[in-house]
Amino acid sequence: MKRLQQRTLFFLLLLAASQQSWAQAISQVPNGNNKYDSAQAAHSPRKAAIRSALVPGLGQIYNKKYWKLPIVYGALGASGAVFVYNITNYRDTRFAYRVKYNMRVNQTDSLLFNAIKSNLKPLPEESLRYYRDQFRRDIDYSVLFFLLLWGLNVVDASVDAHLKTFDVGPDLSLQLKTGYSPMAQTNGISLRLQIGK
Repeated sequence: MKRLQQRTLFFLLLLAASQQSWAQAISQVPNGNNKYDSAQAAHSPRKAAIRSALVPGLGQIYNKKYWKLPIVYGALGASGAVFVYNITNYRDTRFAYRVKYNMRVNQTDSLLFNAIKSNLKPLPEESLRYYRDQFRRDIDYSVLFFLLLWGLNVVDASVDAHLKTFDVGPDLSLQLKTGYSPMAQTNGISLRLQIGK
């Protein structure tokens, strides 16, 4: 029992010390004097994400990354063009399959046979069914890729807005140093990243 009381007392003292250090750290933070705080308040990642979700590329415009607009619209336009291609061919092969199926099963002389596209007329019924099913699957994939690219557009706008306040000043440096390393307690070559002054 005494050991449990000692542990509890130790954890309470540790908690009190950490609360005091947090209180000291918070009291030392300057209020409103940091240039990155004002930039963060003026440039919201949430706004960039919402704008980009509503209209593709609007988040990139909000972030003032105009060079990304052709990439966004090129990717979405390409996946949209693949969707249109797949749905057009799906409708054509579905119509040709339906007409040939009705001609075989119902033994009708269909007037619709002349409405079939010329490249689909010589194909047998099984091939038309196979192509129809494949185009139907490709429609689903093209819609999925379109939505995925739209989502990447939103993620790009949000991440870019988050990194707007990232410091890329000349104070950041990566140096190759030789000699004694106090951390590893050995001699050798080490990479040292110096942040700040």
